Amino acid sequence: MPPKLSIVIPCYNERGTIRALVEAVRNCGVEPVEIIVVDDGSTDGTREVLADEIAPLVAKTVYHEKNQGKGAALRTGFAHATGDYVTVQDADLEYDPRELPRLMQPLIDGKADVVFGSRFMGGAPHRVLYYWHSLGNRFLTTLSNMFTNLNLTDVECCYKMFRREVIQGITIEENRFGFEPEITAKAARRQLRIYEVGVSYAGRTYAEGKKIGWRDGIRAVYAILKYNIWRRN
Repeated sequence: MPPKLSIVIPCYNERGTIRALVEAVRNCGVEPVEIIVVDDGSTDGTREVLADEIAPLVAKTVYHEKNQGKGAALRTGFAHATGDYVTVQDADLEYDPRELPRLMQPLIDGKADVVFGSRFMGGAPHRVLYYWHSLGNRFLTTLSNMFTNLNLTDVECCYKMFRREVIQGITIEENRFGFEPEITAKAARRQLRIYEVGVSYAGRTYAEGKKIGWRDGIRAVYAILKYNIWRRN
């Protein structure tokens, strides 16, 4: 039997995209899949869409009563996963689920414990948007690499795929976007085998619903220092 992929979708105020995203995930080319949607206290009607339309299409829907952040939603989703592999899929259609089979391959081949996507390697298309966001991503990746001694190209990429026993064996402490540098630091500390795969990117503008901001960048710097220097476990 082929390995099962658990796809964790953290969701906050994504009423306009969640249905299309779930359909795309269901047709991503991986079988079997376990789709787990974690609604993180949405207030725009997303919860009603999940209950009325999405719940019959996925394995599990989990609801946070209050918004806690992406890291908290992922922590909940990872705990519910039962697949051989577990991946993160944002609900905003910036990443194409049809690329998940390529991310799985190093895991299937037994070469990797963790696979990171990268928007900055390979020839995959990406939407041209904010210069300062791009510069900030590269700065955070470089800073993270300096402490982890990894040569990653895109620490902040959404796509991260794990062997299930690996991600369920790591305690996620960050509640928001600090998850990315935290999991990178903890994977490096455990000397896990990490591969990177180039992915496409159809980024959103703030008018289209993009949520990450400069405060999250500051928190990411703090998380890099915290989990590489102050919390070496």
